[in-house]
Amino acid sequence: EVLVFENNLDVAERILDDLQLLDSGNEEIYIQRANIYSKKDNHEAAVLLLHQALEMAEESFDIYSLLGMEYLFMDDFQQAKVNFMKCVAFDEEDYSSLYNVIYCFEFLEDYEGAIQYLNNFLERNPYCQVAWHQLGKQYFTVGMYPEALTSFDFAVISDDTFIGAYFEKGKVLEKLGKYEEAIENYETTIAIDDPTSHAYLRIGKCHEKLRNEDMAKYYYYKTVHEDPLLDKGWLAITQYYYRHADYERALYYINKAINIDEENPLYWKKCAKIHAALGNLDEADFSFKQTVDLGNYELETWMQWSRVVRNNEEAEAAVQILKQGLEFFPEATELEYMLAGVLLLTDQPAKARKLFIKALRQDISKLTFFQGEYPAVYHSDWAQNIITDIKKASE
Repeated sequence: EVLVFENNLDVAERILDDLQLLDSGNEEIYIQRANIYSKKDNHEAAVLLLHQALEMAEESFDIYSLLGMEYLFMDDFQQAKVNFMKCVAFDEEDYSSLYNVIYCFEFLEDYEGAIQYLNNFLERNPYCQVAWHQLGKQYFTVGMYPEALTSFDFAVISDDTFIGAYFEKGKVLEKLGKYEEAIENYETTIAIDDPTSHAYLRIGKCHEKLRNEDMAKYYYYKTVHEDPLLDKGWLAITQYYYRHADYERALYYINKAINIDEENPLYWKKCAKIHAALGNLDEADFSFKQTVDLGNYELETWMQWSRVVRNNEEAEAAVQILKQGLEFFPEATELEYMLAGVLLLTDQPAKARKLFIKALRQDISKLTFFQGEYPAVYHSDWAQNIITDIKKASE
């Protein structure tokens, strides 16, 4: 077992070969062989060996747990769930297996199944705070907020120091618009244990919803002070100033975030939007390029980047950006409308006409989007004649 743990797999296998000659019916030999195969990423072979071990074992609890993990490695969440359920059935205080059961339900998106399983479990274990907490999270996921609130209340009744239950209850109260009560629950988590950046962030967002602007800022500052690596904290304080049109201050904070983590695409995207709002089009262009280079390929990114370079009188660059975007979103009519307009700006009317017709046929309801992007082109004879022809053809 020590050799397997230390990855001395060849030596371990030789010892197991010798042991098997002496005691071929020892399930521990099969378990350790399964661990070796698992280390080699041969999880199918590990599963076969564990099933052989099950046939020999008098106590199967640990083997079912190992089987559950192997099935997780194989992305067979249904079988993993079955084996972890057997662990829970053997020991209902095995919360690690209980968490894994719910993880499998979640990955399978079977939230109703998870709710039923947890309710059945709680009938036998009515004071299990872990199960109440997990049940509340399932209700929250499916939008059953009153039921989620009741579940978290029972989790707290079962253990009044259960920080996770207070935190999740706060999130439910936010959804219900009860921001003062949500703040109370987040503050309780801080009172029970050391403060966390996540609690400060949620309190800040609640204060912002209550229009307590100074308190919102105060808690956003505490968020980034508590955890300078939490991107949500920097984005929250940046977004706060961005919403209040204080772009210089927003830029100051997003630059601080980038200095801490220059590989974060969300920081660069927010930086690009701020520069665009300030009219710093070259800087916005550079920031959008960084955003895409770091793997952010969202539809909104391509649209906003193309607007920046178009407004910077770089229509050819806008054409290339929109073509890239269409590679990721070939059915995005917005990109086709935008590209049709830019093609006109680059004196390519034939290509523009072909693409404009395609976009109209694909989704004419988004014509108002085109009008917003290119009002002068929309009202031109060129566009109106094409629109009229398409409408007549569809009658």
